[in-house]
Amino acid sequence: MSLVDALQWRYAAKRMNGKKVDASKIESLLYAIQLSASGFGLQPYHILVIENEDLKAKIQPAAFNQPQIVESSHLLVFAAWNEVTAEKIDAFIQLVSKTRNVDLADLKAYKDAISGALLSRSVEDQVKWMDKQVYLAMGTALAAAAKLEIDSTPMEGFKPTEVDAILNLKEKGLHAVLMMAVGERDEVSDFMVNAKKVRWPKEELFVHIV
Repeated sequence: MSLVDALQWRYAAKRMNGKKVDASKIESLLYAIQLSASGFGLQPYHILVIENEDLKAKIQPAAFNQPQIVESSHLLVFAAWNEVTAEKIDAFIQLVSKTRNVDLADLKAYKDAISGALLSRSVEDQVKWMDKQVYLAMGTALAAAAKLEIDSTPMEGFKPTEVDAILNLKEKGLHAVLMMAVGERDEVSDFMVNAKKVRWPKEELFVHIV
């Protein structure tokens, strides 16, 4: 299935049947998310991959009792850092040096660019920037899930502070931004399963400037 066909196939599943997604597909999905674009390549977030049924049940009330939380195979919680620090930038530059076999001295300009752009901001502005990076990762996740024929539901509809408390995210220096339920659509219970996809016509959506 081509990417376009996969995107035609996907929709935000309203009900899932509880079946487990094959582990190899989950690994491919997570690898795709790992490869997602982000500002400076910094990826200022972590993704919690939750299979534990009791934990999903605790999260469900904080997500307005959406059934996909507990019907999913896996629940992904996209959690951004609470702050960008010099130490985190240092760790990232060390990773770049090791991965690309580049001397740290040759990465000084890159490090200074990241530090200048991010450490000069207030923590509040840093968080706004980091939350946007999470949305980039979610976009990659949705497209990858579709290509793998894994049903998914992106979720903004939850109480972040409650999810943070359930998952002890504050202690981890994180805060929940988005969640994504992945599994298999319930073709009997999901009222949206046969609904046609509604999108603005391309003539209205795209503005060509030549």
